[in-house]
Order: sequence, then C-alpha cells, then structure tokens
Amino acid sequence: MSNLTNETVLARLQEKFGDAIRNHEEPYGLLTIEIQAEKAHDLIAWLKADDVLKMSFLTLIGAVNFPNDKDRELCVNYHIHSLSHNVRLRIRAFLPIENPTIKSIRDIYIGADWQERETYDFFGVIFEGHPNLTRILNEDSMDYFPMRKEYHLEDATREDKDDRYFGR
Repeated sequence: MSNLTNETVLARLQEKFGDAIRNHEEPYGLLTIEIQAEKAHDLIAWLKADDVLKMSFLTLIGAVNFPNDKDRELCVNYHIHSLSHNVRLRIRAFLPIENPTIKSIRDIYIGADWQERETYDFFGVIFEGHPNLTRILNEDSMDYFPMRKEYHLEDATREDKDDRYFGR
C-alpha cells in the first residue's frame, strides 16, 4: 500500500480541474468534492486514467433530493475507489429539478449501467448518452419518481394513528 492521502488526492484534483471543484470536505475521513455537473464526466474519466490515483472501481451512483435548495434540488453522488491505494472519493454534482440531466459515465465504468438506471428510476436523473435509460425496479406505468420529497409520507386523514405515540 502506498501512502496516498486525501490531501494528495485533493491537490491533484485542484491542479487539474481548478475552479470546476466548487467545494470539498472530509466527513468521517471520506474526501468529498463538489464538481460542476458538466465537468463530472471529464473528472471521472481522468480519475480512472490517472497513473497516480488509479481510481479503477465504481462503488456507487446514487442521488439525494434537497427540495428547498433552489436550482440544486438533486445531488448525484459517485463513490470511486482506488483499490491499489485503498482510497475512496465521493464526487457530488448538483442538478436543478426542472432539468436533472448529467452525462452518463457508462462509457468509463460499465458497472454504471444499472446504477444509472436505478437513479433514474427513483429520482428522475437523466443520464445523457445512456443506451437504455428505462425503469429497472418500478413499474413502467409510473409517472413520478418515488424518492423525491414531493409527497407526504403519511395520509393526514388517518384516524387510527395517534401522533403522541410516535414522538410528534
């Protein structure tokens, strides 16, 4: 194992992508960067091809809905792992809910295929260039995306629940 640190990874990323990296943090030791959505594909391709970082494994693609964050309502998260250095990196790209489009990384990591489909299925993120962006777990007839925070969790008209027993 090498002694590749989060500081080294961040320095290389900032050297290559500069202002495209909007923010960075290290919650629980996991280096997390925020990148402009239009630069995410280029950054991920570079991470995989870079001879020093060797980010060869895609662990996760997912999304989070922040309904109160105007023009940044959907956040696409990529978790990339360097197996040779045992270093992980989380990449975040924010999208507006009116046009939640980001370029597919299926051409970089073939394993992104189903992960992008699942993220589309639940959050409505459109992965531009994906060859088969269709629902994967939900019914094709659904006209909404169930993981978006657009709907109430419970039916307010129910009389069989007493909120006192649920800490409300």
